[in-house]
Amino acid sequence: MSDILVLYYSRRGSTAEMATLIARGIEEAPGAQARLRTVPPVSTVCEATADDIPDEGPPYVSHDDLRECSGLILGSPTRFGNMAAPLKYFIDATSDIWLSGALAGKPAAVFTSTSSLHGGQESTLLSMMIPLLHHGMLITGLPYSETDLMHTTSGGTPYGASHFAGDDNKRPLSDEEKRLCKALGKRVAGIAVGLQGSL
Repeated sequence: MSDILVLYYSRRGSTAEMATLIARGIEEAPGAQARLRTVPPVSTVCEATADDIPDEGPPYVSHDDLRECSGLILGSPTRFGNMAAPLKYFIDATSDIWLSGALAGKPAAVFTSTSSLHGGQESTLLSMMIPLLHHGMLITGLPYSETDLMHTTSGGTPYGASHFAGDDNKRPLSDEEKRLCKALGKRVAGIAVGLQGSL
């Protein structure tokens, strides 16, 4: 089985919901399974620590999760047009993975959620692609054969799945956003299965 790692940070739940939908899309691809992981929050207090196991949701990611995956899908809420600090903090500590080339040649994709419709969805997605390119990953987005891209009035971009959560962060995912999340998961999983054994 191709193991696709869905790694995300979520503060208010929208990005976590997207991750679950992406995982469902992965599970629709024959020969693939999803592995959901998250990262702990970061703190400005130097002495602050988090438990090794989160109170709820999936486990925290480890470097072994990266080594073992056949593909990677990164998700983060938007922070001023960039990925959130907890996800960036984890990625910044993956030089051992980079040195070993463990992610090179594997497919990758990105997803995000924003409070406003023009809140930096695409720049956030692009910011998450940069370290993946440095790791030698094969970036995939959503093609316009996913017709929801042409008709959505909420989230959804060719750079990756996205969600417009509203200024109170309570706006539910639209049907288009849900379908695009699943499509992204299925697409990365299909590519990973096709590449299996060629790396």
